[in-house]
Amino acid sequence: MFDAESITRLRKEVKRTTIENRWLLDQLLSEIEPMRHAAIKIQPRTTTSISLVASDGGNNRAEFNPFELQVVRVMDSHGVELLTKVVSPYTDLADLAAWHLDPARPDDPLGTLMRDLGCDSLYALSPMLNNDPEKKSPGWPLVYRDLCEWAVLYQLITRTHWGSDTLIVRDGLLRSKIFRGDLFVQMYRRIMETIEETKSRRRRDVFLVGIAKRTEVLQRYATAMSVQEIFPSGHPLFAAVPMELQQKAYKWPEYIRAPVADADGDSKEDPKFNIGSMHFVRFGSAQSDPVWTADLLHAQAADAQKIFGFLLGDAVEGFPVPFYPLCLQRADEHAHVVGLDMDILRDELAAAVRGLLGDGTRQKILDGLMLAYTDIASRRYS
Repeated sequence: MFDAESITRLRKEVKRTTIENRWLLDQLLSEIEPMRHAAIKIQPRTTTSISLVASDGGNNRAEFNPFELQVVRVMDSHGVELLTKVVSPYTDLADLAAWHLDPARPDDPLGTLMRDLGCDSLYALSPMLNNDPEKKSPGWPLVYRDLCEWAVLYQLITRTHWGSDTLIVRDGLLRSKIFRGDLFVQMYRRIMETIEETKSRRRRDVFLVGIAKRTEVLQRYATAMSVQEIFPSGHPLFAAVPMELQQKAYKWPEYIRAPVADADGDSKEDPKFNIGSMHFVRFGSAQSDPVWTADLLHAQAADAQKIFGFLLGDAVEGFPVPFYPLCLQRADEHAHVVGLDMDILRDELAAAVRGLLGDGTRQKILDGLMLAYTDIASRRYS
């Protein structure tokens, strides 16, 4: 702990460093100035909303897990299981791709996405899923999880006949660097084709929005936005994030480049990692209420008022995170493997390992090892 002398010295150091870096605050205030009158009041609307969340082994890891098994589980806000797969860092990716592409599973979300994009392997879909033992990353299940979430989202939009106007909410921005080449933008074009067809033939609107609690651009400008009162008290508000601010916050220009070809035909790299139009949004009415970063589909940016109006009612009901879409919070709860579900997962894993060991002394050793791995005290007092 700091003693009295250390606190005094620390206080002086903090004050000195802050004064020396005052120029940075002035710069941020200047950069955010153009947004001072850009905020638009959100008008409430009603529509069907559905959310999806993918949960991976980082959240669903059993206490006793010698094979490092990870449960990839994509759920919606109604508790419907959309995709579940158990993998480990040692899973053969060729076998995994064959499982998803099996004709016996024509409705598998990842298989559907792979077929529509002309991919016959996971490596063809993402360069991060290399099956070569020399190049295979131990962290590939995280990439696989994200692909599964995008695949479920893609299937929801392109294969579902909605009976009413629908807003699909993704936990995270509509940007990704895990797809090979321009496959991400190809997926976006197929999504928009389906959305336009649904609107013209069935008179139904389908919208997609991604919401993120934390982003680099919001982290950079949060203080300046508050000081400049970009979102004054009184009403729920939203505002498009100028491209200049995004360029200053993100190091990689391809992460913010819009999914349209450059009109001037210059030699810039083709857009391939972003399908969203970035906005700041505050669903509460007080200046102190949280501000989130939201991505609308690039082609749906003109419908921002309608989309945020649809999302407003759900966000106001948000719990336990205030003013964060309730549908996302419910989907996240469904996706986590906890409580009885985790007990079932642990027991199934133990039974599978026990089956490999056969009868006799080794099974008893395994049972003792499982008790050693299980933290009984933490369960009792958690």
